[in-house]
Amino acid sequence: MKKLLIAIFSLGAVCSYGQKLDKFGAEMGKKSVMGKEIRVPYTDVVSYYGYIKPGSKPDEVRGGKNYYYLYVWIPAAAPELGIRMASPVPAKMAPEGSDYVSAAYTENKADAASYFDTWISFERAEGIVSKGDLAKASKASWKSYETNDDSSEMPAQPSGNKYNSLMRITSDVNNPAKALVAGLYRVGFTTYKTGDVKGSFVAQLGAPVKLPGVVVAQSLDELAKQVK
Repeated sequence: MKKLLIAIFSLGAVCSYGQKLDKFGAEMGKKSVMGKEIRVPYTDVVSYYGYIKPGSKPDEVRGGKNYYYLYVWIPAAAPELGIRMASPVPAKMAPEGSDYVSAAYTENKADAASYFDTWISFERAEGIVSKGDLAKASKASWKSYETNDDSSEMPAQPSGNKYNSLMRITSDVNNPAKALVAGLYRVGFTTYKTGDVKGSFVAQLGAPVKLPGVVVAQSLDELAKQVK
């Protein structure tokens, strides 16, 4: 009986991870209706499909953990931004025409067995507020907005654990360190525990207003080439 229950639980976890991510809802305008939280979906959602090969060189080692970055160019101020990441990419999700897709993801998209316990951060580069500033981005200091490890809103991983990540950041115009102004940002990601980051992931950036011209890349050089 115990083995049967384990098998049923495992099957349920795999089946649940075969779904797409739910619509990405905003913090602004959130309501509670009959005890249920209702969110209006973000108007603008940008997706990035990536893959980290086992043993890949990290962008940075911090506190014994391997960190990787997605650099984001945001051309206009935003009242709120939502950031979420799921690993592996859910089976029923696939890149669409406007999504960003890394070459590593395309080469390894059949690998559904590799994934990691996501941990994400969101930071802004100080003084990088125009396209011309990108030339000095590699020497910029970074200001942290927020971090997230596990989110109950995200689907469970194939293990059955809800170890995927989500956060929402509301702009504070009275606090320059927390205002969501135009400029260069980055999403940092690693694992909760010390270990390898490996496998596929999808990262999404959502906003309650249209933000034409948002660019996402896995390096500053690539970002600079795409920002026109």
